[in-house]
Amino acid sequence: MKRVTLVILIVGLIVLGGCSGLSDDLGVGEEIDNTATSASPTESSQTPSEASSGSETGTESPQKTDSEPTSSEAEGTLEIHHIDVGQADSTLIVTPNEETILVDTGGWRDDGETVLQYLEAQGITQIDHLVETHPHADHIGGHEAVIDYFENEGGGIGAAYGPGVASSSNTHEEYLDAIERHEVDLFRVGSGDILPFGSESVNATVLNPPSESGDGTHENSVSLLIEYGETSYVITGDAESNTEQRMAQAYPERIDSEAYQAGHHGSSTSSSSAFMNAVGPEIAVISSAYESQYGHPNAETLERFDDLGIETYWTAVHGNVVLESDGSEFTVTTEDEFSTDPMDILDEKPTDGSDSHSLDPAVGIDPGLSLGSASSPAAAPGT
Repeated sequence: MKRVTLVILIVGLIVLGGCSGLSDDLGVGEEIDNTATSASPTESSQTPSEASSGSETGTESPQKTDSEPTSSEAEGTLEIHHIDVGQADSTLIVTPNEETILVDTGGWRDDGETVLQYLEAQGITQIDHLVETHPHADHIGGHEAVIDYFENEGGGIGAAYGPGVASSSNTHEEYLDAIERHEVDLFRVGSGDILPFGSESVNATVLNPPSESGDGTHENSVSLLIEYGETSYVITGDAESNTEQRMAQAYPERIDSEAYQAGHHGSSTSSSSAFMNAVGPEIAVISSAYESQYGHPNAETLERFDDLGIETYWTAVHGNVVLESDGSEFTVTTEDEFSTDPMDILDEKPTDGSDSHSLDPAVGIDPGLSLGSASSPAAAPGT
């Protein structure tokens, strides 16, 4: 395959581990050391000017900017596929020129099988950009399988991106092992980075995490603003209300979007009133299980969506939810028919469960996340 070599610009003047393949004129980059047992990068003394050029595609490097990127006139269809993966997340974005971005890969229990079957059904032969919003097993459960499949049987993985948050779970370590095994470039992204798309009409701006965000997992969830023509879409992983507030303050005008994937599976910790007022979505998509132990989507969230008149889709009742934009407006196609009234969804969802956040029922036990015993697996924090 022709590997896309990418560099994410960050504040500072260091290039982090694994710098071979960086173009001479790319400026400052941060690439995660694939040999590490966690996503924490290691330093290298190599400067950008010393790095050799390894790009084979001619794709421009991502640029960090505080201003709104420009885009060419919309031509064709942007697709955003919300894959029904139960109490987990996986979203496929396909640009008009068929460039692919896969944001999260579902839970670890089925080892990426649901996601891979869906990608095959859509005729996807390679993943140009593989995004880890954060290292919880209900978001990266299929990362290893996806990398192995496309590197061995497809057109490969162009590059992988994540927040650089450390995790000791087997799910995350197996993902990093696959990165190293197939020599996939892995980059830490941060607020203000713009992913390089072959289509000039599509922009993908990283809204979160900021450069100084500590080591909290949800606080560091990679969040993206996808812009195409006059339409835009926000996806925030498991970012919670404090992170939402920061994003709304950092991007007060640009964050206004027609479509939104509800943060944290529709939990009450996310989709705050202030954030919903800032985003102002007409459409919201919730990805969670029908019988969620945590009561996702939360009644408070659904009531808020109802108050704001948001057309709401829930993968548990609508199945796979596909948004399509022609650059002027979104149209929605669902696998199954159901009302998009948030109150009908609230009436439909089981009453059992609460909006607690210690464990993810779909993730259950990640056999690699130890709490001190090498022989006793511990529960993976998935929500």
